[in-house]
Amino acid sequence: MNKNDEITIKIEDLTDTGEGIGHAEGLAVFVKDAVPGDTVKAGITKVKKTYCFARTIEITEASADRTEPVCPIARPCGGCQLQQLNYEAQLRFKTGKVQSCFKRIAGIDVTVSDTLGMTDGSPAPWLSYRNKASFPVRSDKDGKAAIGFFAGRTHSVIPTTSCAIEFAGHERILKTVLDFMEEKHVSAYEEADAGRGESRDAGRRKPPKKEKKNSGNPNGIIRHIMMRKGFSTGEIMVVVVIASDGLKDAGELAERLVNLFSSDSQGDLKKGKVTSVLLNINKEDTNVIFGDRFINLYGPGYITDTIGDVRFKISAPAFFQVNPLQTEVLYGTALEAAGLTGTETVWDLYCGTGTISLFLAKKAGRVYGVEIVPEAVENAKENASANGINNAEFFVGAAEDVVGDCYEKDKEKYKADVVVLDPPRKGADAKLIETVLNMEPERIVYVSCDPATLARDVKLFCEGKYEVKSVQPVDMFPMTTGVETVALLKRKG
Repeated sequence: MNKNDEITIKIEDLTDTGEGIGHAEGLAVFVKDAVPGDTVKAGITKVKKTYCFARTIEITEASADRTEPVCPIARPCGGCQLQQLNYEAQLRFKTGKVQSCFKRIAGIDVTVSDTLGMTDGSPAPWLSYRNKASFPVRSDKDGKAAIGFFAGRTHSVIPTTSCAIEFAGHERILKTVLDFMEEKHVSAYEEADAGRGESRDAGRRKPPKKEKKNSGNPNGIIRHIMMRKGFSTGEIMVVVVIASDGLKDAGELAERLVNLFSSDSQGDLKKGKVTSVLLNINKEDTNVIFGDRFINLYGPGYITDTIGDVRFKISAPAFFQVNPLQTEVLYGTALEAAGLTGTETVWDLYCGTGTISLFLAKKAGRVYGVEIVPEAVENAKENASANGINNAEFFVGAAEDVVGDCYEKDKEKYKADVVVLDPPRKGADAKLIETVLNMEPERIVYVSCDPATLARDVKLFCEGKYEVKSVQPVDMFPMTTGVETVALLKRKG
């Protein structure tokens, strides 16, 4: 088999990243835009010794699980890898993905519960589920500003001001920024090296000092638009990321955004209202969306939202789950797994703005939260105070350093009956796992957005003193291959 060959192939399965898997001439063939049950004509794009890559040219026989994508640019964008797969099949795929990671990486044949999906009774409950949107701004081939998403593995923007999974109203915000740029002759950012791709959630829990790459002299001003919305409050934050120290007529832009929904919202939370506008300064050639400096143009510089009966203050760089409806499901699952009776000391590691911490604090004796982003810790403290929670304490720093230092200082005060882990995609630090093992909590509740690193870390815990009691996937990211998982580990003996 050679590059540019065309073959007809039956798709048997999906990869972790959403490509169809088939077999031909003794090779595994990974086919973009194909789903299990499809028979497709595919064009070979790359050949290796035991496998090859291909693209779908034509679907000759469609799978019973195939559906028509809602988004017109679903295929080139690649942000929603599973839009062509019906929702029930997506949930089955995610359950199987978690099961496979535990068996293949951890060597544990554990029963994985069915993935908890979005079920609000509507035909498409996943529409507009995200409360956070990050859109890159770049120049198109004609030199005009374009807002959209990066095509896979590139920094070429596919122009769009509409995304089916982002919150309602984001289109009007983006159109307002584009109109402002055209009227004021504000240029879009042009990179020195456009070969790297920035993810939709790049910058999640970024440390205070990030790696900087200076490989050239990028030009242009506006590089990203980030928006967050409180679903229960209707409050919207807009952050304009610029590659300069300031933006001419920034006050006028803020005024346009603030007045955007004022004439027609009338308190309608679905439409919302812009309550905070900020500039972020990022002049570095880096994959991270935010720089270190924010300039507040309007409002308090944060939004608020509620999960259950807990109210949260959320600043621009702080981590907060992007699917508020499923967040309540996720945290309820984690709380149930923790099995709290009201007396336990709990460590919540990688705690963000204190979302899980405050749910835990209502059922625990004492909660200690650790987060590396200072702004998030300030939010967590304010959130605890605002909700009348006085048995939660928060620390700024890397979890692997803070927990070990506290435990060495006072083993009785900082003991752990339960440890909750909710690390970024790379998983927990090995030093932290060793510290948690030394603390010997009765239960470990591991909340993970990546089943591969979850399985890797669970293997280390199980080689120590723990065993897996339950694994519950939750669909926080419909239409994508992402899945959140809550794993409960209990101490043996």
